[in-house]
Amino acid sequence: MEPIPRSDSRAQYIARNDQVGRSELDDFVRDRHRWVLVTTRRDGRVQMSPLSGGLLPDGRLITSTYPQRAKVANVRGNAQVSVMVLSDEWNGAWVQVDGQAEVLDLPDAVDDFVEYYRSISGEHPDWDEYRQAMVEQGKCLIRVEVTGWGPIASGGFPESMFEPES
Repeated sequence: MEPIPRSDSRAQYIARNDQVGRSELDDFVRDRHRWVLVTTRRDGRVQMSPLSGGLLPDGRLITSTYPQRAKVANVRGNAQVSVMVLSDEWNGAWVQVDGQAEVLDLPDAVDDFVEYYRSISGEHPDWDEYRQAMVEQGKCLIRVEVTGWGPIASGGFPESMFEPES
């Protein structure tokens, strides 16, 4: 097969795997809130949970859920988790982040909910109302200390299909 010219419209879909440092990782994750949390069940199989999450100012990841959910039981049993952070568009870039998770329960976690909200949506018009809603709903948080990550990747055509860059 003849190499495809870089001017071809398909060149915008060349697969990428960009190794990045921590600051670049944080820049990538900060505005992306569509995640898949991967935990381990008691029988050793994985549990994948689509959810919304945010990056805290200290670099930890955080999401809100309910204590009765399987992901919470899994984290309590095995704190090693992975999070796939997705772009909003289907063909967008993504990254796998690995870490150690902890469950934050109410009432102790009530102020942590403020940081969770801020990491996704900024300021709330009434923080007391928001805190009360979290208490009434009986929510909890999962917070992840990042221990490693893969490349920021995107699917697409192998670069070898295209002419070398000049």
